[in-house]
Amino acid sequence: MNKKEIFDDELQELAQFAKAISHPARLAILKYLAETKSCISGDISQNIPLSRTTVSQHLRELKELGLIHGEIEGLKINYCICSSNIYRYLELFENFFEKVKEAAVDCEI
Repeated sequence: MNKKEIFDDELQELAQFAKAISHPARLAILKYLAETKSCISGDISQNIPLSRTTVSQHLRELKELGLIHGEIEGLKINYCICSSNIYRYLELFENFFEKVKEAAVDCEI
């Protein structure tokens, strides 16, 4: 049995989301796509200070989790933010931390 399996699906999803957004490069990619407010065609690495290969690896991570879509159009790939998945993960995150906040335990030393 995988130790992750002892945790419920929601906690596993939250952990995957947190892992995906835990790298500054992936946050920069999401921020860039959000700021453009459209799908991006072409080489995102021109706008992110990393090599094309590194950017591709981070794009793959974001795509696997469903935070972005990448559709091939001819020789180019169009990248878009998947807002519905982002909203779903944010709602899970907010619900989780709302319960944590409600605990109202103050650990002042």
